[in-house]
Amino acid sequence: MKPSRRTIPIAAAPQGAADTQAEIVSLYEAQKKIHPRSISGRFAHWRWAMVWITQLVFYGLPWLQWGQRQMVLFDLDARRFYLFGLVLYPQDFIYLTGLLVISALALFLFTAMAGRLWCGFACPQTVYTEIFLWVEHRIEGDRSARLRLDAAPMTLEKFWKKAAKHTVWIAVALWTGFTFVGYFVPIRELGLETLHGQAGGWSLFWVLFYAFATWGNAGFMREQVCKYMCPYARFQSAMFDRDTLVVSYDEARGERRGPRSKKIDPKAAGLGDCIDCTLCVQVCPTGIDIRNGLQYECIGCGLCVDACNSVMDKMQYPRGLIRYSTQNGVANG
Repeated sequence: MKPSRRTIPIAAAPQGAADTQAEIVSLYEAQKKIHPRSISGRFAHWRWAMVWITQLVFYGLPWLQWGQRQMVLFDLDARRFYLFGLVLYPQDFIYLTGLLVISALALFLFTAMAGRLWCGFACPQTVYTEIFLWVEHRIEGDRSARLRLDAAPMTLEKFWKKAAKHTVWIAVALWTGFTFVGYFVPIRELGLETLHGQAGGWSLFWVLFYAFATWGNAGFMREQVCKYMCPYARFQSAMFDRDTLVVSYDEARGERRGPRSKKIDPKAAGLGDCIDCTLCVQVCPTGIDIRNGLQYECIGCGLCVDACNSVMDKMQYPRGLIRYSTQNGVANG
């Protein structure tokens, strides 16, 4: 939420005095819903590859068997943790602690070297938001159609489209919650109990809890989770330096911005390569303008790179006006 300002006249101004105005500063401004535009390109394909890889692992792993038991199962009731051929007990928790420490240090190292690639390609919030946006696109249409639909009054067409979208969203969310609980309760038994209406109270509670969290985070909150709730976005600046690989806009090449025909020589017209089409803003899942420089909201997904490269191709300009680079790399050409 951002502060908003509006100016109103003071009604009780003294007679004959000059017009006086007071500025009212509201602490909160209603958040505008972001409708990212679909784009095709190298990094968009990488994002979808990661969606498929992560979800095949997540949804498929609990159904695999190792001998007579589930391959991966954190059985809290029996206090046994099965990882492929390993059987771990609570006193083996030190191994899990060491694994988490190594994972955290690796995340910090990769962030210092290559920025927020985890956020842009493999984070569960990113993955499920991408899935939910795909469902929304298939049912409600492209970005312009969704904007028109949201602005239109409630009609039968709008009602059934919204209802169909949420029905699919809820189905995906329920399956996600069921799968997550299947890592802690034998998933085959959980499935049979659920089909027969005999699922335990706690199991059913956690299925619904994680389903609701998925539906809310990926369907409604989306970029708000990355911008305001996730601590990673806040402390990432401590791991960045001028040699960290980030999505960068080449200001020296792009400015002065301005629309033009392909027949116009930009140098002769005193223009840079940026035609100010704002396509990089329209495809951004967090709604930022990368041309304003590095911002903590940027998740490093590279969709603006795909969008800008497609425009550069149409204008017959060299690619790379927006690209993965370091601040030193951009500054030194």
